[in-house]
Amino acid sequence: MTRTDPPGLDLARLRAHLDRERPGLVTGELTAEVIQGGRSNLTYVVSDGTGQWVVRRPPLGHVLPTAHDMGREFRVLSGLAGTPVPVPRTVLLCSEPDVLGAQFYVMEFVEGTPYRSAEELTEVGPARTRAIADALVDTLVDLHAVEPEAVGLGDFGRPEGFLERQLRRWKKQLDGSRSRDLPGADELHDRLAAKLPASGRPSIVHGDYRLDNVLVDDRDRISAVLDWEMSTLGDPLTDVALLVAYAERDKVSLQMVSNASSAPGYPSADEVVARYAERSGRDVSALNWYVSFAFFKLAVILEGIYYRHSKGQTVGAGFEGIGDGVARLISHGNETLKEER
Repeated sequence: MTRTDPPGLDLARLRAHLDRERPGLVTGELTAEVIQGGRSNLTYVVSDGTGQWVVRRPPLGHVLPTAHDMGREFRVLSGLAGTPVPVPRTVLLCSEPDVLGAQFYVMEFVEGTPYRSAEELTEVGPARTRAIADALVDTLVDLHAVEPEAVGLGDFGRPEGFLERQLRRWKKQLDGSRSRDLPGADELHDRLAAKLPASGRPSIVHGDYRLDNVLVDDRDRISAVLDWEMSTLGDPLTDVALLVAYAERDKVSLQMVSNASSAPGYPSADEVVARYAERSGRDVSALNWYVSFAFFKLAVILEGIYYRHSKGQTVGAGFEGIGDGVARLISHGNETLKEER
């Protein structure tokens, strides 16, 4: 722990706010450190020497409020408390920017390991790796089984027309960052639009569900699902498809995401889908459309990074070859749409 305030977190102001809103919660001097690994919102572990909490706030500088809505994260975490979905208990939400300069919330600190690479899983062995991956799928089934109305989240999103809006949104993002010819991109979008499936029963959707967005306890169970900033009500198969796309990362040399699925013992994409289908009872016959759409989304994200890098708007190393993966994602998306699962 560092004794100096990390960027974006004024410990004196935070302590005063906690003392006012939750008297007696903090009993000693606060220290804090930034949790590394987050790509968007800032996350800190705060301690008074006895207890530990986590603080989440938007990135520094000017941001669009809708893109970093702490209230949405706080609301879904609060709603899922007491359900089979393991989430940290929430402490408070502060919507007043005068405390830390932006909206933020505080939640409990949960012990657990975020497995981010095949190397980390290889150390625990194939049997434990399989157990962890199975727990990841089972927790997703539990999330999709939660009735939104029963936990106060009935108006958390608009399930009607969800896939159509998603496809339109990502096409708009692609057009906004398109600076070169992308063979097959428009064809993939048009084919996705033409084959739009009918969504099944809507559910709470995490939006970025993957192994490195959960914590795993020492018994290989999921102790907490984190990073709910993209959550909404919608089509649950979009979550499943993203798991499949990440599991197939090696087919498209997708270097920007975790390679955990390459570890010995990690189930294949087909095994992931079969376990989800058996345990959820949901129809996954149209899943290839969703997987193809997942590759389209990943291609748009990478193209956006490539565009910003080409304009000199990215900082750091490792971006030079980012644009090379876009074509492979588009091609694989088109091929996936032709396959039968």
